[in-house]
Amino acid sequence: MSVSDTQLHIAGGSPAARYETLTVLSIILLVLTLGWSLVDPRMIDGVPVWMKPLKFSLSFVVVFATLALVERFMSDRFRGGRTMRLVGLAMAAAYLAEMAYIFYMAARGEHSHFNLTTPFHETIYALMGVGAVTLISGIAVIGWLAHRDTGAAFGPGLREGLWLGCLSTFVLTLLVAGYLSSSGGHFVGVHPEGGAVIPLVGWSGVAGDLRPAHFASMHAMQILPLLGLWLDRRDTRNAVGMVRLVAIGYCAATLLVFVQALLGLPLVSLG
Repeated sequence: MSVSDTQLHIAGGSPAARYETLTVLSIILLVLTLGWSLVDPRMIDGVPVWMKPLKFSLSFVVVFATLALVERFMSDRFRGGRTMRLVGLAMAAAYLAEMAYIFYMAARGEHSHFNLTTPFHETIYALMGVGAVTLISGIAVIGWLAHRDTGAAFGPGLREGLWLGCLSTFVLTLLVAGYLSSSGGHFVGVHPEGGAVIPLVGWSGVAGDLRPAHFASMHAMQILPLLGLWLDRRDTRNAVGMVRLVAIGYCAATLLVFVQALLGLPLVSLG
């Protein structure tokens, strides 16, 4: 099956399976990167060559699994509507193109991001930015549709959490990732080779690192809906108001972490 056929299948096939298909594909890519990392010992700047494809595969598993759950509980009219089909097609195209390039560059042992060594790499990097905006815009549109879909199986807190979570992810990611992509690297200040990092995530413990704010911005689309769901299940009065209040606090905290990085300060100082 060609890439275009895959895109059409994902966007125009069974409405309820659109993002489930993308989730399964991301899981397959995640497994492949884990397998290749065991037999390919190459490094790029001290990092395993397959680490970036692995991180992106895992990130897309979380994103598309979230959207698959949202889509499943929307009404048939919204789930099968033209807007959802167009959003699915656009997101699938951007996702497939971006992952293909990331895997291609990993196989070559080269950087896929911040690689401006040739006009070709500059052009592809710019196109990756367009793809990233397409993906987060799709998230915002789905959140808006979920908010408007009065026939969806969402409680008031969950509905508000989905809308504000997807909107926050769009706005915050546009700000943080936009700055990150134009800054030439993750760090603000000097992170020496072998410098201390936060375990598991690898964020710098000695210099400003833009990745914590990027992480927080991307996961508003999970945190706020989960809060809304929890409030609905507790039959909390004014669940919508509480979700809105936490959304303001979450955005403020993300921006604070972003400013902290811009000042050259690590999220957690490790000396």
